[in-house]
Amino acid sequence: MRVFLDECIDWRLSRSIVGHEVMTARQMGWDSIKNGELLTLASQEFDVFITVDRNLSFQQNLAALTIAVIILQAPTNRLADLRLLMPRLLAALASARPGSATTVGPP
Repeated sequence: MRVFLDECIDWRLSRSIVGHEVMTARQMGWDSIKNGELLTLASQEFDVFITVDRNLSFQQNLAALTIAVIILQAPTNRLADLRLLMPRLLAALASARPGSATTVGPP
């Protein structure tokens, strides 16, 4: 599965997303693009968009897109906190569906 990490997520998290092809906004040269345009671009090349932006699903029409969105919900955006979500994130990737948003939080 092709996975895109939003710029608000530490790129080092990509090392923990095993079994998937992961790219970051910086690697794609998209680090200054806003959410609406970013989702449109990402949907052309990726299967899943991972972010910590909790408002994204309310601000964008996800049903019109061909990409699944996973929203990580941790106490902070720090890498240590996000890594704790990895088992749930990997499970969410397996069931991610285009045009939908899934929130992954702590147990």
